Amino acid sequence: MHGSKISIWFFIGVLLTAYGVLIAGNGVIDLVMGKLAPVQLAELHAPVWWGGTLLALGLFYLIKFRPGKA
Repeated sequence: MHGSKISIWFFIGVLLTAYGVLIAGNGVIDLVMGKLAPVQLAELHAPVWWGGTLLALGLFYLIKFRPGKA
C-alpha cells in the first residue's frame, strides 16, 4: 500500500462539520418556529452558537487537512 495517508484530523473535521450542521440546523428551526426550551437563558440560542462553532471548526479541519493537497 503506497498511497498517501489520510490524517485523522480530516475525519475529525468531517464529524465536527456533520454535528455542526445538525445542531445549528435544529437551533435555527427552533428559532424560526418560536420553540424555546424551558431552561434558563434560552433567549441566548445556545444550539445556534454551538452548532456554528462546531461547523466553523470542522470546516477549518476539512480545509487544512484535506487529502491530496500539495
